[in-house]
Amino acid sequence: MTINDPEVVAEVRSLYPRYEEALVSNDVETLLAMFWNGPEVMRFGAAENLYGPEELAAFRNGRPAVNLARVVTRFNVVTFGKDFASVTLEFERTSATGVVKGRQSQVWVRFRDGWRIVQAHVSMLPFG
Repeated sequence: MTINDPEVVAEVRSLYPRYEEALVSNDVETLLAMFWNGPEVMRFGAAENLYGPEELAAFRNGRPAVNLARVVTRFNVVTFGKDFASVTLEFERTSATGVVKGRQSQVWVRFRDGWRIVQAHVSMLPFG
């Protein structure tokens, strides 16, 4: 198995800006399309655990579209073979109390219809 095939890394890196733009603009349709629609899809958020596409869609459709802007301060992609990738990043978001730091990880899998996120985790750091 090839780890970090440059072509596969570039492919996943090229997908991520679409996700980030959809996230900060609250483009729910794009965000949901980027996640796998399988029953095992999951996302652990800062204050929620979501299992399956229905819970994920309910969260995205009900989330307030405020204070979503953030700055990605570190971004990493590791690929395993041609069809499996891990994306991790650190970010900062400005809040009323100052700068809040967080982190995100995603597992991406290439399906017949393209790359999809199958698992994600977002958490905030307890201090700046």
